[in-house]
Amino acid sequence: MSDLNDRLTDLEVRYSHQAHLVDELNDELTKATARIDKLVKEIGMLREMMGSLAPQMEVSPDE
Repeated sequence: MSDLNDRLTDLEVRYSHQAHLVDELNDELTKATARIDKLVKEIGMLREMMGSLAPQMEVSPDE
């Protein structure tokens, strides 16, 4: 019976560590998504600024 309790305890510890890791990864993903959203907005603003400064410039082929 002791072996079964040890195995169960080991599983509980592993689950706890994995749950903590998933929470940390979720936090990092949320932060990265916020940074990406901010950068997308900044790029849009820069494109608008460039368009108003030099409307005669040709649009790049990748746009």
